[in-house]
Amino acid sequence: MKWYYSEVCTDEWANDIEEGDFIVMDVAGTDVGILGSNNTLDHLHKGGVVGYLTNGGGIRDTDEVIMQRIPVWSRFVSQGMDQTRIRYYEKDVPVAIGGVAVYPNDVIVADGDGGVVVVPSKYAKEVAKYAHQELTGDKAGRKKLYEKLGWELDDTVQ
Repeated sequence: MKWYYSEVCTDEWANDIEEGDFIVMDVAGTDVGILGSNNTLDHLHKGGVVGYLTNGGGIRDTDEVIMQRIPVWSRFVSQGMDQTRIRYYEKDVPVAIGGVAVYPNDVIVADGDGGVVVVPSKYAKEVAKYAHQELTGDKAGRKKLYEKLGWELDDTVQ
């Protein structure tokens, strides 16, 4: 294991993590857990990764990763580890996730329901403006319903 992780599966890309990075990984649809509780926590410590997206499995140790509040979106959970199945090839290149091209610096918007939207960086400010308008209107409408129901207002409507 020590040799494998120092010579083959080096995760060189992890050395360049910057605060706020959302890591998008092409794992070629394989059923392999390249991300787990240990390395995602290490990536959080190194630079503040805010989430991960893969086009296959890619994630294991999900109970621990959820407990550690490290967001991961993947097609499925993988129990098998990555030894000899996949390896680091290159970074900062376009990849395909769910039939969508994702380019370096695109903005990833993902929610707790499993929804993921890729926003090309050149449109991010405009999309954010309209998304904020939509959110503001939704909160106002829901706030009125809370009040009609006599419910205490919470963070989702303020």
